[in-house]
Amino acid sequence: MQNTIRIIGIDPGLRRTGWGIIDTLSNSLKFVASGTVTSDGEMDLASRLCQLHDGLADIVHAHKPDEAAVEQTFVNKDAVATLKLGQARGIAMLVPARAGLPVSEYAPNAVKKAVIGVGHGEKQQIHMMLKILMPKAEFKGDDAADALAIAICHAHNRGGHRMRQALAG
Repeated sequence: MQNTIRIIGIDPGLRRTGWGIIDTLSNSLKFVASGTVTSDGEMDLASRLCQLHDGLADIVHAHKPDEAAVEQTFVNKDAVATLKLGQARGIAMLVPARAGLPVSEYAPNAVKKAVIGVGHGEKQQIHMMLKILMPKAEFKGDDAADALAIAICHAHNRGGHRMRQALAG
């Protein structure tokens, strides 16, 4: 007998970190919740990271996921922005890890391929496929939608991903 697995997908960002939670049983996906944790851009970096940490910790505590998936950082031309994104991503990985969850990482193209079938696509395509895959899904904004897509990517890849991590470990 299989058990339902609750997955939290996290789309890290310093201003807005999206989160999405799904339940998966075999090939079935069920929307649970989604949203965005924000930080105050007027505050210093350390305080903003604390806001992200505390907001995500509250979400993990409230919804009690079994596994987490985080989008990998892409490198852009602005080194300072990339570094700040990396710090927010560290928070996105730390919170579920501190809660005892296994944390997997996925490249943006892998997430898009899992949801829309190709590695490159527009945000609107992701939104449309989320509504097809989970008609009851509710998400406000791209960050929450992306987080749900990350959770779906993990649901589709979790067995093989864990095996690759064990072999590499």
